Amino acid sequence: MINGNVSHWWTQIGIPSPRRPLDEDINVDIAIVGGGYTGMWTAYYLKKARPELSIAILEARFCGFGASGRNGGWLTNTVTGGLSQYEKTHGHAAGERFQLAMNATIDEVIAVAEGEGIDADIVKGGNLEVAYAPAQLARLEASFKAASEWRGTDWELLSSEEARARVNVAGTLGGMWHPHAARIHPAKLAAGLSRVVEGLGVEIYEQTKVSEISPHEAITERGTVTASSIIRATEGFTAGIRGLHREWLPMNSSLIVTEPLSDAQWEVLRWQGNEVLGDLAHVYMYAQRTADGRIAFGGRGVPYRWNSQTDLDGYTQAITARTLHDLLIRFFPILHGIDLDHLWSGTLGVPRDWASTVDYDRSTGLGHAGGYVGTGVSNTNLAGRTLRDLILGEDTELTNLPWVGHKVRKWEPEPLRWLATRVIYGAYGTADNLEFQGKSSTSKLATLADIVSGRIHQH
Repeated sequence: MINGNVSHWWTQIGIPSPRRPLDEDINVDIAIVGGGYTGMWTAYYLKKARPELSIAILEARFCGFGASGRNGGWLTNTVTGGLSQYEKTHGHAAGERFQLAMNATIDEVIAVAEGEGIDADIVKGGNLEVAYAPAQLARLEASFKAASEWRGTDWELLSSEEARARVNVAGTLGGMWHPHAARIHPAKLAAGLSRVVEGLGVEIYEQTKVSEISPHEAITERGTVTASSIIRATEGFTAGIRGLHREWLPMNSSLIVTEPLSDAQWEVLRWQGNEVLGDLAHVYMYAQRTADGRIAFGGRGVPYRWNSQTDLDGYTQAITARTLHDLLIRFFPILHGIDLDHLWSGTLGVPRDWASTVDYDRSTGLGHAGGYVGTGVSNTNLAGRTLRDLILGEDTELTNLPWVGHKVRKWEPEPLRWLATRVIYGAYGTADNLEFQGKSSTSKLATLADIVSGRIHQH
């Protein structure tokens, strides 16, 4: 089994040779720090709108090295942090506009990929969530009821039989499905986007780490970039920039991928619609059926490393492989004895209130987007289009969505962050075990962990 090597996705298509680094001070109209989906979508939409703009992307390793090339391949319509928070601050209609914008984003990504010749194994099969414990079922039904109050959520409640007819998860008690989701190959999308934006005339400097951002300047060890606008698109790596150590918590998420399954195994598992698959556990999982007939199966491994450290090229503790493998077999007992081909991790950005943000200050030229908490495959595209409008000074439907300008307090300093994360995820894990053993209601441990972590508004 391969451990690390960035991800299965990059290993499968080949880790790219890095583009040239910055080698001098330069002056451009727009500098984008970070060559992931956020940075590349922002550059794409700006160049499409204003081809005359000079744009530079500054990337520490290579485009798609971070979460953009390591995620579970879920292109889905989730509003990060939940809709209810926006009802309190902006009203019900604003939350619905956000949801409808997210729905449209799924089709936008699919359309751009097709129009630009990016083959990223995209299949729009919807999002299936399953419950396999009584307490999970209660949360699923409550979640469905709450979602039904919002136009555009479009969830359908499924019986045990209906859910298992889609994906045969052992012990399923019920499920729900919506159509606004697609499976993708993350690295193919990242590689395709970098090719397209470079073809539009965007300068991409890889192997170029930005250490500090200030109004109209991005400072690297290889030179300083001066620009009218500096956009921070660093997501889970934001803590490495001077002055931003406590902005977002770098949370680790891990995946395993199986060897290709046989036709007989797929016949038992079904999964013919290529739905992306999740559950209602507190330490939730996520999975997809890959284009080459594997299962990519993810969840939390070691969620946080001391002092906001990130992994080394996706390398992951062996115990995480065992944990995810055991859960995979719980879901699909027929796969007992299956070989795992790859284990890796990625880092995602978590704001203190678990809600993502897009912001731009015209007076300083500074902007940023991120804090996607695992929903970035779709949120990055909406963020890129929104940043385009904000930078160009246009008042549009996108610039009036409720996540624009959202402010949140910083995370606590160490050792509080490390201790709190260990305690929170320990509580979630214990709660999941109690519920799987038959506890009929949500564990008070999980409720307390929600309050401490800031996730309480999501439920």
